[in-house]
Amino acid sequence: MNGKIKGIFLYLSHQIMLMPYKRMLLPELQHAIATDDDQVAYAELFARFNPPLVTFVHSVVHQKEVAEEIVSDVFIRIWQKRKTLDQVQNLKMYLYVSARNYAVNRLRSKNHQLSLQVEELSVDLQCYSENPHEKAVIAEVQKELHRAVNSLPERCKLIFKLVKEDGLRQKEVAELLHLSPKTIENQLAIALSKLAETISQATGQKKEK
Repeated sequence: MNGKIKGIFLYLSHQIMLMPYKRMLLPELQHAIATDDDQVAYAELFARFNPPLVTFVHSVVHQKEVAEEIVSDVFIRIWQKRKTLDQVQNLKMYLYVSARNYAVNRLRSKNHQLSLQVEELSVDLQCYSENPHEKAVIAEVQKELHRAVNSLPERCKLIFKLVKEDGLRQKEVAELLHLSPKTIENQLAIALSKLAETISQATGQKKEK
């Protein structure tokens, strides 16, 4: 990574929290970056996608610092090539595919074997009730959901996260992971069935106590 470019990127990323976000739709962000060199739009794009991309790349390379560096490279490339950004039809998918390719190339350069897995995956439930009993039920369900997700097969966990947390379409996940759409559908069914069973058991056990 060019030192000057990296320095500019680090400066921009440090300014993200200080910038007044425009809360634009993704195509609007994309166009603003491409046509106006809009740093605020670029900062918002980074803020939206940096965390999920780091998590995804971490599942490939298994090193947090390396994952962060790879995602930084992706965003630096976005800024360098911003004038052509309007030519990208699906920016979200483009970011994930770019991150995957960077990660695979990094592993190949170090003669590592590619392994897709998710080591950490959070499932959060929001509790809007002040009722102590309902809060206890929610806390128990959340605890059991964490266990259930972590017990899923590695590929199943990754697919579940990409679809349910990162918001990718099943077809996009199939393309990203080089799997058939049917495989994605089946893996999601396995994950959702397991989580539904977990919720049922957790709430039932709590009620019995």
